[in-house]
Amino acid sequence: MRKRRCLLAAVSAFALLAAGAAASPAIAAAPAPEAQSVQEVYEVFGTGSPQLRTKVAGTGVDVLTADDKSATVIATSAEAATLRSLGFTVESRGSFQRPVGPSAAAADFPAGDEGYHTYAETTAELQQAARDHAGLTALSSVGTSYEGRALNVLKISDNAGTDENEPEVLFTCNQHAREHLTTEMCLHIVQRFTDGYATNASIKNMVDSTEIYVVPNVNPDGSEYDISGGRYHMWRKNRQGQGTDPNRNWGYQWGCCGGSSGSPTSETYRGPSAFSAPETRAVSNWVNGRKIGGVQQIKAHIDFHTYSELVLWPYGYTYNDTAPGMTAAEQKRFADLGRQMAGTNNYTPQQSSDLYITDGSVNDWMWFNHKILSYTFEMYPRGSNPGFYPPDEVIGRETTRNDRAVDLLVGAAIGAPVGV
Repeated sequence: MRKRRCLLAAVSAFALLAAGAAASPAIAAAPAPEAQSVQEVYEVFGTGSPQLRTKVAGTGVDVLTADDKSATVIATSAEAATLRSLGFTVESRGSFQRPVGPSAAAADFPAGDEGYHTYAETTAELQQAARDHAGLTALSSVGTSYEGRALNVLKISDNAGTDENEPEVLFTCNQHAREHLTTEMCLHIVQRFTDGYATNASIKNMVDSTEIYVVPNVNPDGSEYDISGGRYHMWRKNRQGQGTDPNRNWGYQWGCCGGSSGSPTSETYRGPSAFSAPETRAVSNWVNGRKIGGVQQIKAHIDFHTYSELVLWPYGYTYNDTAPGMTAAEQKRFADLGRQMAGTNNYTPQQSSDLYITDGSVNDWMWFNHKILSYTFEMYPRGSNPGFYPPDEVIGRETTRNDRAVDLLVGAAIGAPVGV
């Protein structure tokens, strides 16, 4: 077993904590006003309902874990005081220093985790897949990030160079910068549906019957910053100003319901307006462009996140099972397929708002605007250890764990019956 990385890199939500997490020399040398943001990790008790967890999240703290017992958050002392004023019992679990500095192209992941792919390595993998599987793949971009990185999208289909009249399936990863395991999930999907095409009849049937699109890096600027200087920085947002949370920046019910923050310093800052983040604007415009002749071609979508091992479906902005744009029959289809997928990977299936309210999320927008069967998968781990930074040794196990669920989603797009 290789020696594991520095204490900050180990990131259980509890071991972030006492490390002090000094910035790398490159970050420490950043000129003013790029100062460091000093916060603490707290455990917040009394979170026994979605409404109470929404109260916690609504203060703008960085929620790491949340369940019926407690929530673990990164917060300032003022935010902790606000939580106490709301009636929660709040206990400190140690200091946490979040470095803030200029972005950089990361040479590699911190020592011991080189099995993860940087943005450059991910791009190279996509280019190699396109070369190895000409005719089966087409590599392009949905747009560019705030710092000018291409938001790569790989199409996989039996006639990839032709826009056929087939149902389309979309997989997106890495909306949140620190969730690197999700990029590996998208790369695994690429590898499986390309390398497996010639030898696996089931994969061949899915590829022949659909057009599959994979976007491994929705937030490449934030992802590169998160691993800059040879250490992890627990960075969540994009790199636009103080950062916008991409998954609170989508246009449906943006900022409506206490499920995001209007403060630029918050980890759930929704931005000054819907689609103000160039990354969400680019992806949404691309999805809008898949509506051809008045019919949306994309039928199903998974947005991969970490962590908590959940399968989530819309709506996130309301506790109600049904709401405008969601009939009882449609809600049942979401729940049935969600439970069926969760039955294959041992995740917990639930409506997104059962965790806590979120507004401006990708799933709500995809469904309301385009009737795309859109899910969020929160990947490994289930609890706070090892948090956002699992060792690269688990990549193979935790990506293949979702193979059957991915197949079920593709089947639903094709029109296969959904049942529990």
